[in-house]
Amino acid sequence: MISLQNDYSEGAHPRILALLTQTNLEQSAGYGEDAYCLQAASHIQQHLNAPQAAIHFVSGGTQSNTVIIKSVLRPHEAVIAAQSGHIAVHETGAIEATGHKVITMPVANSGKLTPEAVMTAVKTHTDEHMVKPRMVYISQTTEIGSVYSVAELRALRACCDDLGLYLHIDGARLGAALAANSELSLAIMAEVADVFYIGGTKNGALLGEAIVIVNPDLQADFRYGMKQHGALLAKGRILGLQFVGLFAEQVFFECAHHAHEQAMALADGLRDLGCGFLTAPQSNQIFPILPNAVISALQQKFTFYHWQDIHDSDSAVRLVTSWATEPANIKEFLRVTAELLRK
Repeated sequence: MISLQNDYSEGAHPRILALLTQTNLEQSAGYGEDAYCLQAASHIQQHLNAPQAAIHFVSGGTQSNTVIIKSVLRPHEAVIAAQSGHIAVHETGAIEATGHKVITMPVANSGKLTPEAVMTAVKTHTDEHMVKPRMVYISQTTEIGSVYSVAELRALRACCDDLGLYLHIDGARLGAALAANSELSLAIMAEVADVFYIGGTKNGALLGEAIVIVNPDLQADFRYGMKQHGALLAKGRILGLQFVGLFAEQVFFECAHHAHEQAMALADGLRDLGCGFLTAPQSNQIFPILPNAVISALQQKFTFYHWQDIHDSDSAVRLVTSWATEPANIKEFLRVTAELLRK
């Protein structure tokens, strides 16, 4: 079976495996205070243009969101997210389990939260009989692969400033967003966000995310929250080494660009076959609409997610490329799809 199901099916980029092997018998400090975590933070810092930022490494995306939101919000405060947002749909109520409500807002087909939606959420929570909106959560890329532009990010930042809200950006697929839009950068993320994270798990690492706390007011005691949520790993160097591998050279960006190129080749090929899309392909997640009979036949050789019923005969599926996707597998998917559509 050829997998187009996600961007974390493979292990890790060879550069990362080599570093882990080369340093395997070295002794180091624990809990993220080792030389490699410090080195990784320094490499990331060079991209931020935010010398005041604090950087921490944790194992996964849900853990990142939970620790960040729990650390920032007071008990009565809530976070605003798109109705389709990851923290609202795909994290098993992790945020609510910490005692914080996720205020979900409907969004257009773009999957993007807008300043207007944020303002509506704030205006409808009026007094102490309701939770108090205090943070805005977005993901870059979104759940449907769309990418916030620089202008859209700055508009959300201005909205948050006007309303006294923090802005948190989930960067599980931040590499994909950077590959999709050359105007974006890690420095732009640091400019607009109070806190965000850089996803390694879905961009070449075995596991790991780098949390970047830009706002100095949110930095105190953050490691206490990490410890409470099982995020302060004794072997923290495992995370640090991987981000050294990703950022000491250009591996993070190379991985993202490869995934993007394969996704665009797949999207172009499907478009040439006459396929439509649920949303315009922008990043390494694409959502073509195919006949149900074709989908069933494709699933005999390829793994991917059925995403949404369109009508009785057609559905949208999600196809995801990764840093390790073979161009030959993209060609094979297109070849088989073309054969099935001709029948």
